[in-house]
Amino acid sequence: MNSFQIAIVVSLAGYLAIGWYAGRRVKDLEDFFVAGRNAPTLLILGTLVASFMSTNAFMGEAGMSYQGHAPLIIMMTCFNCLGYVLGAVFFGRYLRRSRALTVPDFFRARFNSRRIQRFAGISIVVGLSAYLLAVTWGMALVMSEVAGVDESVAIVVVWLSYTLFTLYSGSRGVILTDTVMFLLFSGMIVLAAFFIIQSAGGWFSAIETLATYEAKPGIIAWHGRVGPETPWETPLDGLLWATILGVAWGIVVAVSPWQSSRYLMARSEHVVIRSACGALIAMLLLYLVTNFAATAVNLINPDISPPESTMIWVAMNLLPTALGALLICGVLAAGLSSASTFLSLVGFSVSHDVLGSTAASQLGEGASTSADDHSQRLGAARWSMLAVGLSVIALALLLPRNIFWLTHFAGPLFASSWGAVAFMSIWSHRLTEAGAFWGMAAGFVVNVAMNALALIGAVDWPVIADPILVAALSSYFVMIGVSSNGEVSPAERDFRIALHRLPEKETDLAVVRQTLLWPRVMVFGGVVLSALLTIFYALPFGRAVSVEGFAGISGELLLALTYGLVLVAAGRWVWRRVNRDYRHRDEAGS
Repeated sequence: MNSFQIAIVVSLAGYLAIGWYAGRRVKDLEDFFVAGRNAPTLLILGTLVASFMSTNAFMGEAGMSYQGHAPLIIMMTCFNCLGYVLGAVFFGRYLRRSRALTVPDFFRARFNSRRIQRFAGISIVVGLSAYLLAVTWGMALVMSEVAGVDESVAIVVVWLSYTLFTLYSGSRGVILTDTVMFLLFSGMIVLAAFFIIQSAGGWFSAIETLATYEAKPGIIAWHGRVGPETPWETPLDGLLWATILGVAWGIVVAVSPWQSSRYLMARSEHVVIRSACGALIAMLLLYLVTNFAATAVNLINPDISPPESTMIWVAMNLLPTALGALLICGVLAAGLSSASTFLSLVGFSVSHDVLGSTAASQLGEGASTSADDHSQRLGAARWSMLAVGLSVIALALLLPRNIFWLTHFAGPLFASSWGAVAFMSIWSHRLTEAGAFWGMAAGFVVNVAMNALALIGAVDWPVIADPILVAALSSYFVMIGVSSNGEVSPAERDFRIALHRLPEKETDLAVVRQTLLWPRVMVFGGVVLSALLTIFYALPFGRAVSVEGFAGISGELLLALTYGLVLVAAGRWVWRRVNRDYRHRDEAGS
């Protein structure tokens, strides 16, 4: 066995050991579904980032950056990472207050509706099974290229690796392994970026060379490569694409089941807010480092094909062998963390939300059940997870690989279907059960139909009519229209009012002060980030191309300043919300 194969085997064995350790502590459904609702900030932060940073980030998006689109990916990140703090404040902490076992279970309790729970569960099964399929293909591709095994064998090995520890340990194992994987791939991408920049001649030399890179003009300009040979004809087209996709993925980050369900495991509401702040910081830094590093690889090897294998090439040809093997383990870790999250959520939804009884759904509200019932339902959840996993591996072996399309279909599906319903379930006193159900259904159907037409080549949707945007608007208007012709039931009204009652234990001033440290770090970090990007990106780029910009402000300088100011603005906003909601209780209660 070579170094890469040994590293892969050792890392997989480590994840299985962690899953076995966590599985021994699973006593009941709350342990299996929501990790006993006792996870600290680091674990929630780790699982938030790890479940989002799949192989698509280190392969698909890194490949786009290698082709010359890093600035658009970075712009998109500005929008989608804000979903962490907005989702935590406006949805996540109330979701945790509900004591639900799953997000569809929350919708059932909120609207006193079994059909909403079942439909939301079905949408999880469809969307996350597709996402799980894409991630499985991505990991198998990495393993087959690095370890030199047949892709079918790699698919089976990958499937077994994430299925075994998820099946046994449930959410307890998932959040532990996610955090370990988060630390691994974060550390390795930073080390890899250092070696890439050094091999490209050092930072300032690399920026100046890329600024005038004739093979891919505009590769690090604020808009990236645009023109007839790219997906975007003009900088405005690229900006519009990054904005629409960024907002859509921001909603995904805020309310999608594989992100918001992490808050159900949090020890307190303060853990929800702190972990969201930490995830925002981590994602902004990780995307910046990853995509600038992938772009700089052009100066070392401009002919990598396919572009998605850029980081694999770096690991196998540029880094020292040991670090290269660890980088491959980091890329696989990003995929495994997402896969374990998706598999667990789909399994939970099949057993609890789709097939489970109404009586079973009451457990999240504290209903008592016998030990035998707990055991039976744990078994049902595990069998459901196994059935889903077997279906995914069968599809992975039989269907042609299409990682990019599945990823960008499955993720935004929840923004279209759930986005408006999730936020308005907390903040609207006029939203009815029928409005929520038909709004969710409309967003789901429109998104699937438009994406299906695009996939078969019947329609090429313009950016302004992106299926995500059209489906989200369809969901909203159907929800409003149906709700205007109905009435909110007393049970729905009472449940929503109860969600807005601030728990006494969340008002401890010492705990509040600890939470307020996070927005302070965000503001300080944002100022530093803007300054560093200005000094190390915008100014050397401007010197290399001699572009003054409008009124002395270039697009690159604006991008550098905005990227850090996103963190500053988010930090100031979180500071005000925490002070208002947890220090001034009368105002919060009103």
